[in-house]
Amino acid sequence: MTDDVMTNPRTEMPPAKSAYGDLVRIAYFVLPGRGKRVYRLAIARRIVDTSARGARDRSAAGHARRRTRVLRRALRPSRRLQIGLGPWLRALPARLPDPALTAALSKLEPHVRLAYVLRNVEGLPRYAVRDQLIELRVRDPWSAIRAAEAVEVPPLRREDRFEPVLLRPVRNRSVLPLATAALLTVALAAALVLTERSGPPEASARVLRLVAAAPDAWTRGARTLDAWPARGDLARDRAFTGRAAGAWSAVPGGRRAGGGTAQLLFAGHLDGAALAVMRSGGLLARYASGRLDVVTAGADPSAPIALGGGRYLLAPWETRPETLAGQRLAVSGGVTVPVRPGTGCGRGPLFHLGSRTVGDLGGPRGTVLTYHSPAHRPGGADRQARLGRTAREFWNRLACATPRPAQAVSEALAFDFWSGRLPHGGPSADWVCTRLTYAGGDAAAFATLLAAEDVATGACDARRPVSGTWWRAPSRRRYYVAAAGRGLVPHADGVRRPTTRNRLLVATGAPDGPVRLTAR
Repeated sequence: MTDDVMTNPRTEMPPAKSAYGDLVRIAYFVLPGRGKRVYRLAIARRIVDTSARGARDRSAAGHARRRTRVLRRALRPSRRLQIGLGPWLRALPARLPDPALTAALSKLEPHVRLAYVLRNVEGLPRYAVRDQLIELRVRDPWSAIRAAEAVEVPPLRREDRFEPVLLRPVRNRSVLPLATAALLTVALAAALVLTERSGPPEASARVLRLVAAAPDAWTRGARTLDAWPARGDLARDRAFTGRAAGAWSAVPGGRRAGGGTAQLLFAGHLDGAALAVMRSGGLLARYASGRLDVVTAGADPSAPIALGGGRYLLAPWETRPETLAGQRLAVSGGVTVPVRPGTGCGRGPLFHLGSRTVGDLGGPRGTVLTYHSPAHRPGGADRQARLGRTAREFWNRLACATPRPAQAVSEALAFDFWSGRLPHGGPSADWVCTRLTYAGGDAAAFATLLAAEDVATGACDARRPVSGTWWRAPSRRRYYVAAAGRGLVPHADGVRRPTTRNRLLVATGAPDGPVRLTAR
């Protein structure tokens, strides 16, 4: 049996014949992936049309400024863009893009989706993508770029291009009067409905009912999230918890708590600010300073919940957490003292819980971190064990090279399947296959070459790891390098003069050609 990994060149998009078509294309793919394609394209064209007002500069710099305005609106589209779409809907082309690509892109975080579109659809070089992300105030542009380069989505087909002859500006007059009139109509209708209701106007905000488990429920039944008691000094403050429940009641769509009830997990003061944490199924809601955030966090019964400021709410049965140095970690009311990773990126190992090491990968809950050294034989048993010093140091580096996951991660395995020196005077490097198990049960694995500059090298299989990439040696010559786990040998088709030593394959060839990589 062999595991095949395809290493394909970047999908190139033939340049469009008009700047307008370019802008519509990137706006269409950057928009959040919800709703019908016809509305998505209509909104994309409306964004581009409205971005042209006051823009008379036809230079490259002027086009770049307009593209920034388009991307900023496409990343976070206003609901007002959906009002009065008629002219744009009537001007749609006969053929719309394949929904497979937009469906795949919709699963990515907004900044990762943006980096993917700029890199793989628009065809911009990495430095230009970085500059554009910085212009849009993305805090960690390289992380978004590496994450975009690691994802695998259906390639953009030539027939999915927006032909410029079919896409021309619809209109360039302001739609503010129409939007204002529509908003006033909605406000008037809402006011009429409120005046006809009986009882206080805030009653609608209390539709959601908060419940809490008994303090000792976890000792008398199954250890699940349902058994977590409500903790914090404001857990019995009905005014504060009522406001938190009311805020969640007002959330539209699929982020609303189901069944009319939600479980209160925490309500208390942290650093002088009041915070409430509630859950409903796999959803977790945080309410602070009048603002509500809802995320998908899964139903893992033991994963700590991040409260902010480096504090974590622990499961009630976790009574002896320890620091990474093996000392007792102070806990009060189930909440840890502030503890943060010792890395520059703010992600990495945090503390020990029994035989497990919990880390922060940027999600709403702590993640169990595990590690395999290069001596581990693929296919061997995986087991949870607290990380030793070598494993912690490795995770400190890997965590900063790992893109922020798009969803909560319950467990992350780092398999350092090859360690050595890159050829032709190259530096020492490690090739790692990182497998993320998400809170919902899905999993994904991707490979990273940790060297002088970390490089994402595509998908991998932690059971039979193999990965390859084109690499530039200090001599500036490009080589194809690939490595496999212990007991495996990498084989590559599509390269020239391959040689393999100590499970590292080195070859030459055309960097833009397809390479078929297998492990035997």
